[in-house]
Amino acid sequence: MRYYLLTLGCAKNTADSDGMCALLAQNDWTRVEQPDDADVLIVNTCGFLQAARRESLDALRALGEHKRAEQSLVAVGCLISRYGDTIRREVPQVDIVLDAGQWLALPRVLDHLHRAQTYTDLPTERSIVARLPRQAQGPSAYLKIADGCDRPCTFCIIPAIKGAQRSKHPDDVIAEARDLVAHGAREIVLVAQDTTAYGWDFGERDALATLIERLCREVEGLTWLRLMYTFPGHITPRLIETLARYPQVVHYIDVPLQHAHPDTLVRMKRPNIVVTRKMLDDLRAAIPDLAIRTTFIVGFPGETEEEFRALLEFLEEQQFDRVGIFEFSREEGTPAATMPHQVSGKTKKYRRERAMALQQKISLAKNRAFIGKELDVLIEGTGDGISIARSYRDAPEVDGVVIIQRELPIGSFVRVQITQAMEYDLVGEVSSFRLQVQGST
Repeated sequence: MRYYLLTLGCAKNTADSDGMCALLAQNDWTRVEQPDDADVLIVNTCGFLQAARRESLDALRALGEHKRAEQSLVAVGCLISRYGDTIRREVPQVDIVLDAGQWLALPRVLDHLHRAQTYTDLPTERSIVARLPRQAQGPSAYLKIADGCDRPCTFCIIPAIKGAQRSKHPDDVIAEARDLVAHGAREIVLVAQDTTAYGWDFGERDALATLIERLCREVEGLTWLRLMYTFPGHITPRLIETLARYPQVVHYIDVPLQHAHPDTLVRMKRPNIVVTRKMLDDLRAAIPDLAIRTTFIVGFPGETEEEFRALLEFLEEQQFDRVGIFEFSREEGTPAATMPHQVSGKTKKYRRERAMALQQKISLAKNRAFIGKELDVLIEGTGDGISIARSYRDAPEVDGVVIIQRELPIGSFVRVQITQAMEYDLVGEVSSFRLQVQGST
């Protein structure tokens, strides 16, 4: 049997989809690249923001309109957790819906569906944190170490979708990492709703630092380890020391800050800016070449021009390497959705453009500082006489790339000298091969 899988949303959804693929492969299902070639069409949906929900619905409608009578359409993931009944009503071609806590049953569900039987024995527990067989899809792979979130951020619907924080057992994380490296992954990216809360449900406050130590010591062949989706109030001195100590840990951290004005942060229920500044200072003192990625929300309810200018001043002050700016999305069921003084769409758009224009200047200046310097990069794509690579400063899919005018083996590490810089990307020439390809990609 053959299936087509479309993944929408964030890196955590990508990690879930990789788990689905591994489970289906164990049950003799074959993945195909075109919907027309599949017996079953699967969409791993996103329900985080209005735009993501529209994208998921549009994808389901498009597949539903063109599916043949003998094909089945399955909707799975975050959107189903919130709007399963809506999906069934608006896309009647959908045959099965599985929410974010049920997709581990996917092989059994598809088997019954193939035999024209119904399947109602779905798990009700949040079991995504179980150990999964893993097969790397390329030189970089996401590894989800926890699911759910306990944070009370007033703009976020994730706790309602995913439930409380649940951490994967460290032995299972190590086993998945070994599987990924054995299948050719050179880089592992740790993801969760809040990676820095890992292990708190076990009663261990610094469990993430311990987990990183184990990954670096026990997973032979792991070259890069990257940490994403951290929380500013949860980055401990021991974690900072661990990030600085191990050579496998790339000098990069993703830490969504969301705003910089104290009053806005209070309304968001986010850490105080004093805490954030100290955390940033401590990180940079321990890791001077650290690349920091963050995200901010503009147009949050009650955001005044003064509060927005404070955000711009903070961007100028901190000179972040990578920044995402998002307009506030009024999500049903969140406290922020009913707050007074909602900001108009026109104002949100204007503020986002102003913040992005400032960050583009900062990003270009930081990139130009690398001209003439050398960086180790991981080759992840090649063709038409060029290779696309990433340096330690670039997380998969969300950051810039390094362009090399030469086709090189995917999965290899090379050292390049930077010759050109753009706002987000760099151009380089090969200086030497640093590490050759291991395993298959």
